[in-house]
Amino acid sequence: QAEHHTVRRRSRARAFIEIQCQQTLYPDLCIRSLSYYVSNFTANLSLRQLAQVALRVTLANAESTKTYVADVAKDLNQTKSYRFAKECLDQISDGVAQLSNCIKETQMIKEDGETIDFPWHASNVKTWMSTALTDASTCVDGFSGRAFGGKKRAMIKAKVLNLQQATSISLALFNRFAARYRSSHVDKPKV
Repeated sequence: QAEHHTVRRRSRARAFIEIQCQQTLYPDLCIRSLSYYVSNFTANLSLRQLAQVALRVTLANAESTKTYVADVAKDLNQTKSYRFAKECLDQISDGVAQLSNCIKETQMIKEDGETIDFPWHASNVKTWMSTALTDASTCVDGFSGRAFGGKKRAMIKAKVLNLQQATSISLALFNRFAARYRSSHVDKPKV
């Protein structure tokens, strides 16, 4: 009986993820990457929790991408292509820092959004996620038309594209949480 109850709650969490992911630009990737974490939620999942999980998944993705690009840059040391790999690494490293800031900032926001400085915290998160998205885009743009190891370049582009999509998903889910907060805290016009 208890096991059936837990499974039903996990199914509700999975359904919640699917509904929220449909509002992103990459719903399939969103569902695939976040559903793995459903087992951690045997109670109802909130928009805030979902946004935080998405951010942690994105940060893990960014750290993995950073490690790969660092390895490629090390392999390309003393070649003409090193500069492009190093510039990409710098962009991804900055993105990792921005996403880390986002996670710290969202931890300051209470479950119901009742945080004195909610608009300020939300603005910081959106700015830092947008910067991380730009960093990833700048990395990929730096490789356009460069004659540098086709396979390595293709792998970096694929990893960074996945990172861009994950960051976009995180931003969309955070925006949904922030919009829900704003709509529940709008001052009603006085009659």
